[in-house]
Amino acid sequence: MLQTREILETINMVQKEHLDVRTLTMGISLLDCVRGNTLDTVNAVTTKIYSYAKDLVKTGQDLQNEFGIPIVNKRISLTPLSLICGKDTDYVALARAIDKVGLDLGVDFIGGYTALVHKGMTDFEKRFIETIPEALAVTDRLCSSVNIGSTKAGINMDAVRLMGEKIKETAYLTKDKSSIGCAKLVVFCNAVEDNPFMAGAFHGIGEAEKVINVGVSGPGVVHSAIKDCKGASFNELAEIIKKTAFKITRVGQLMASLASERTGATCGIVDLSLAPTPVMGDSVAHVLESMGIDSVGGLGTTAALAMLNDAVKKGGLMASSSVGGLSGAFIPVSEDIGMINAVREGLLSIEKLEAMTAVCSVGLDMIAVPGSTTASQISGLIADEAAIGMVNNKTTAVRVIPVEGQEEGEVEFGGLLGRAPLIKLSPVNNDLFIARGGKIPAPLHSLKN
Repeated sequence: MLQTREILETINMVQKEHLDVRTLTMGISLLDCVRGNTLDTVNAVTTKIYSYAKDLVKTGQDLQNEFGIPIVNKRISLTPLSLICGKDTDYVALARAIDKVGLDLGVDFIGGYTALVHKGMTDFEKRFIETIPEALAVTDRLCSSVNIGSTKAGINMDAVRLMGEKIKETAYLTKDKSSIGCAKLVVFCNAVEDNPFMAGAFHGIGEAEKVINVGVSGPGVVHSAIKDCKGASFNELAEIIKKTAFKITRVGQLMASLASERTGATCGIVDLSLAPTPVMGDSVAHVLESMGIDSVGGLGTTAALAMLNDAVKKGGLMASSSVGGLSGAFIPVSEDIGMINAVREGLLSIEKLEAMTAVCSVGLDMIAVPGSTTASQISGLIADEAAIGMVNNKTTAVRVIPVEGQEEGEVEFGGLLGRAPLIKLSPVNNDLFIARGGKIPAPLHSLKN
């Protein structure tokens, strides 16, 4: 249990340093919801979600009121829907029905409109992926993800090409809302099954029936802890970050334990990801800058991020035996005021962001690009990012938004999604490369048996 001193420290972190529980996510298995037709499948899925998650939002609100710790989002993640659908299922009808459940329950997002095609695509999985743009255009809370590669399987370049096309189509279908549908779509390499963060959360087939996963955040807390340590060595900074991450994770562990107990769910993982917001004082970029770099994107940024990511994970592991998800540091451009400013001033390029993804928690996240960006360019970005994940045996992802009808300036998404300056990608033609299709084989070090 938390001691009095820890409680007082936590109160200070909440009031002055933007500590929050970013998400309370309930994972629900739908493997027993497979039926012979769309209507029966929809009824089975929606009935189960209503039954299992009926108290999720209330539980989050009760915990927030009792402990004074903000719980920003309440979310649901589902078994990848492509796995429970038959060849004749009306996927978009299922998407609409699930989105309505989310509205009725009051949750912020529902993840799981997902396909796992890292080694190959079946015909029905390809048809499922073809429906992603429409499903995201006609829903508000539904989130989608596709895993196109892994260290064990290599990179499915047919799926990479298809996802470049589907991202462009999603942008067009949601053009009246700044192409925001793409903010609900992420492409993974080495996707994890217990991620509580959207848009990539889904409930893995190896998970229990009903699970509570918690994502905590606290870049402001870490920034506050190290901002005045100007003469400290990197060894000393790492120790400070580890101790701070320990305290943050303890909060998440407490919330996860209580929430699972009250909802009758299995207690899953605590994801300690320094997930920023557009609010001043809640920026991962500012944490990196406090180590002595005038602006994120400068030389040394990747090394600073590597140290931060490692120290956060080590501190979290000491505070909980169930640290998982994508723990580390996120670098979503539109959601981090420091990243936004660095891109706006020309100090942070797409090439530097890609280098940083080799050592951060995920990858190229919430990157807005001009509407004229081609499907092949987007597929090339996905392939490059997947290669980093495949070779380094880590999760990488791309969440890119080609803003239809806009070529420069900034785009406003609002809320946690923030705003993003448009970043231009390389104009070099790569159509022939993407058109090759097939599979990039798994690296040699994937052979571990």
